[in-house]
Formats: sequence, structure tokens, C-alpha cells
Amino acid sequence: MPTLTKRRETPLDPFKRAVTLTTRSIAADSAVEVVFTNEPPGLLGKTARLPEPSRVPTKGELAVIRGHADAAALAVACHDPELHEALAPGGGEARDVFDAIEQARVEAFGARRMRGVAANLTARIEQRYERSRFEEATERSEAPLPDALSLLVREHLTGAAPPSKARSLVNLWRGWIEGRAKTLLERMPEMMNDQEAFGRLTRDLLAALNLADQLNQGDEDKAGKDEQEQDATDSEDENAEDQGRAELGSDARAEQEQANEESLDDQEDGEADRLDRDAEMADMPRRADPWRPNISVLDDPEAFGYKVFTRAYDETVNAEELCDADELERLRAFLDKQLVALHGAVARLANRLQRRLLAQQNRAWDFDLDEGLIDAARLARVIVDPMQPLAFKQERDTQFRDTVVTLLLDNSGSMRGRPIMVAACCADILARTLERCGVKVEILGFTTRAWKGGHSREEWLNALKPPLPGRLNDLRHIVYKSADSPWRRARRNLGLMMREGLLKENIDGEALAWAHSRLLARPEQRRILMMISDGAPVDDSTLSVNSGSYLERHLRQVIKEIETRSSVELLAIGIGHDVTRYYRRAVTVTDAEELAGVMTEKLAELFDEDLAWRQLYRAQPSVARVKQRKLH
Repeated sequence: MPTLTKRRETPLDPFKRAVTLTTRSIAADSAVEVVFTNEPPGLLGKTARLPEPSRVPTKGELAVIRGHADAAALAVACHDPELHEALAPGGGEARDVFDAIEQARVEAFGARRMRGVAANLTARIEQRYERSRFEEATERSEAPLPDALSLLVREHLTGAAPPSKARSLVNLWRGWIEGRAKTLLERMPEMMNDQEAFGRLTRDLLAALNLADQLNQGDEDKAGKDEQEQDATDSEDENAEDQGRAELGSDARAEQEQANEESLDDQEDGEADRLDRDAEMADMPRRADPWRPNISVLDDPEAFGYKVFTRAYDETVNAEELCDADELERLRAFLDKQLVALHGAVARLANRLQRRLLAQQNRAWDFDLDEGLIDAARLARVIVDPMQPLAFKQERDTQFRDTVVTLLLDNSGSMRGRPIMVAACCADILARTLERCGVKVEILGFTTRAWKGGHSREEWLNALKPPLPGRLNDLRHIVYKSADSPWRRARRNLGLMMREGLLKENIDGEALAWAHSRLLARPEQRRILMMISDGAPVDDSTLSVNSGSYLERHLRQVIKEIETRSSVELLAIGIGHDVTRYYRRAVTVTDAEELAGVMTEKLAELFDEDLAWRQLYRAQPSVARVKQRKLH
């Protein structure tokens, strides 16, 4: 038999192998798969995604990875997804709270029984809040209720105090929650072994916290499904009854018809009663609009607490519509002068990205084959033993997924000067580079039409200032380059960012939803959205008449929806502003000069990661199927 060359083991392989076996042991399921990846950690079916450890990991980093593995294993062992769906609210904040509390219950099993698991889970939770700024929160509107309740339930179930970075978050809500539901929280430890009883207790907790409306919506949806299933069952019974009647003899048929007439009389009486009840129900108030389950903040932001006073003055425009051709030429010439200073460094980075992309598209090699070209690295083996097999290699074509990239640039006033100039230059060079590699690029910008509210605020003032009007400014979303437009046609448009007076205020949440909707309409297999911003969403007109975290809360909702439910891959770059507290995949640069390197490196990482996954698909088809379900 031919001998196979054993793959050289890396220093981290024993750790990965031990984590995999431990995860399966805790889950009590040998079918659980463990994948180490740069994607966000989590559990999908029976596949646990864990963070890829660094080359020389610290003790704390290893504990965090083990914490993610333990959380996934406990979810497989102690959680019934079907029962959870039957008890959970249909959507909204109530669903987020319900899911967070159930996760706390599942993790409490391991934390109470195994000290090592408790330490790993604690390390994971501390790492999650390490970069957050919840410790600076002063109002409940700045502190997410699901996080606060999850940590509070964890404290009651395990006795573990919240992480130091999240204590302010919990303390802002503690008095209000315990004032309404202290008895329910104290009953949770005695019911944690029964998921159904615990879930019903959680529903009582949600009702005590004024989230009963969302519970009722979920029940209505489930009742509607049950009614449809009952109608289908009744229809099947009627068909079976017709078939049975056809097989009866004439005498039996007569008896059957007489029984049917009596049954029909009973049904008529019941129908009359039902009509009376419907007449009474008609007098009761009803919802204005039918409720739809699993609503998204991208489709219906008002259902998630985000209101817009008026959209009459919002606009989505092409860059060339905002100034004449001569001015665009002048602004582009100014941008070209600035490009001279940046071109050398940015071009080198872009060329490096281009080489990596073209290498992925053009060729790859299969090694250790029985036939093909002689592998120079295996010549020593052939000389020692001429009959030695597996000394050949073959070149093969690789599949490079059709890809589109959207660059969403913050066009707010705080970007004025060097930041917006560097962002425009980087967008220009990256668009050219990716276009040469067959990757389509869309460049978008977002700002407002006016300072201090514009026409929207004037209309609000004329309406005698109704309270809590929601977003109170006129949006301006700019298309500098569409995905189907070649760079040579759109190059002038990027100069518009240099125009004095264009950059005003920024409402990031709606801009992100807009760019996301444009990507979803694209036919490409892979969609990447890169947000470049220098701060949190700010609009003085809106924030002066709503809560201080109104725009930020909506941004978090949009980001969560995209990151957890969309096939679009989202990443963010913050210029002098920590965006890691908003986005899972994010990086912050302290100086605009670093932007070019970070943009190219992050895009390269995404494409390298995609290549690694495709190689994994060939080796592990089951993982491929799980990944395919996630993408679609």
C-alpha cells in the first residue's frame, strides 16, 4: 500500500483537538462539529464556530475560546429549540430579552456544576464587555435591556456578579426590574431544570416589565398557524368522510344522511352563536394594521421605536446632480493633486491586494498526487525510493465567487479636511484596484441637506411642536459610483466630497439600512459592506427633541439585524472613534493616514477568509452545507 505523508502538527493543534473533544463531551453528542474561524463565534445547528487563536495566544484568550465552546456545548445539551420557539415572543425587544434569559439559563447549568466551565464563561462575558462603554451610561435609554436582564438572571441563578465593565449597565435597570418582578426573579433558580416552566415564568416576567403587547403579538401569530393547521385537518376529515360514505350500502347511506342532517343542524346552531360573537367582537377596538411575525427593523423601524417625522424632503441623488460639470472637474483636479502625495503608499497596498485576489482567481495546486508534474519539494523522496508514490502535483482552476463591495462614507461635518480627503483618495484607488480584479464596487455617501433640521424642522414648528417627533432632519444619500458604472465614468464624482458646504450631519442607522437594501438587490453571490465613519450618529435637530441615545439605539438595531440575519458581510472602520462597540467586525484608526492600509488589509482578510472556507468545504462537506444555509 502507498504510504501517506503525515501533516506536520502545529503547536495549537493539541489545544484545538482538546477543545473539540471537550465540547462534544459536555454536549453529550458526538455529532457536534467545532470550526475555528475568524467569523463571529456562535452555534448553528450542531456546528460551533469558535474564534481562531492567535499564533501565540495568551491565557486569557484561550479561556475566552473555551468559554465560547462551553456555551455552545451547553446549548446543545440543555436547550430544546422547538420548545423555545413555541414559547418565545414573535419579535421585537421582548424576543431579544427572552433569548438572552434562556441563554443565561443554559449557561447556568455548566457554571453551577463545573468550576472550570464557570471560569471560562466568566472570561467570555468579561471579554464581551471589555471594549464597551456601558460604564459611561447615565440613562436607561443608553443601556440595552436584554443585556441587563441576562446579567441579572445570571446573578440570581449562579450568584456571579456582573463584570466590572457592565455593572453600571445592570445598576441602571436593577431598581426598576426588581421593583416590578423581584418575586419572579427569585423563583427562577428552582425552575431552571424545566425549560418549559422556566419559559412560562420568563413570559410572566416580560408581562411584568410592560412587554405584554409583544407577547400577545407572538401568540396571535402562533394561534393563526394553529388555525390553519386545524383547517387543513378538517379538510382531510371531510375527504375521508366522503370516501367512507361512497362505500356504504343504500340502507347505511340513508342512516348516514340522517345523522349528517342532525349534525348539520348542530353546526347551524354553532354558526349562529359564532356570528353573534363576531358581532360583539366588531364593536371592540382592533389593531389598525395586521401584525407580521419576525418583523425587521430594516423593514419597519417604527415597530422598534424609531420614528421619522416626515420623509417628504429626503433625497437620494447621483453626485453629478449636486453641481455642474465644470465644478466637478475643478474639484476632481484638486483631489488629483492630493492623490500625488498619497498615491505611492496607497498604490503599493492596492497592488498587494490585487496580487492576492488574482492569485485566488487564476490558479491553485494539489499536492501529494499519484500523477502529474514532479513536485520539486519531493525530489529527495523520489531519489531515496524511486517507487515512492505521492510525489506529483497538478494545477487546477479555483472558483472565485462573484463579489460586490460597497464603500459607505460618512459625509458629516466632522470629516471635513484631511479625513474626507483621505477617504476619497482611498475609495478612488480601491475602486480601480478591485475593478481590475473583476470585483464590482459601489461608493456611497450620507449626510443631511441642512444644518439644524431644514424643512422637516420647519414643518414640525408649524405643527406646534408635537412631542417626540423622531428623526427631524432632511436626509441626503449620495451615489458617487454605482456598482455597474466603470471607474472611468465615475471618477469625477469623487471630487464632490471636496466641495465646501456639502458635509453636514450624519444619521448612520438609516444610511446603513439604505446601503444594505441596495446590496440585497444585487445579483452577485457575495456582498460586502464597508462603513467608514469618524463618530457616533449626530443630528442636533433630532437629539434636541428626543432622547440623547435615539439615533445610536437605532444604529445598534440596524447593525444587529445585518450581522445576525443578513447574508451581507459588514465591517466598519472608525477614524479616531471606537466603532468596535457597535460592530462585531471593526477596527479603529487614530490617524486618517492609516486608513489606506486598514481598508486594503481588511478587504484582503475577507477574501483570504473566503478562500479558506472554500478549501474547508472540499474537505468537510457537512460544514459546507451549514455555511450554505447561513449565506442563503
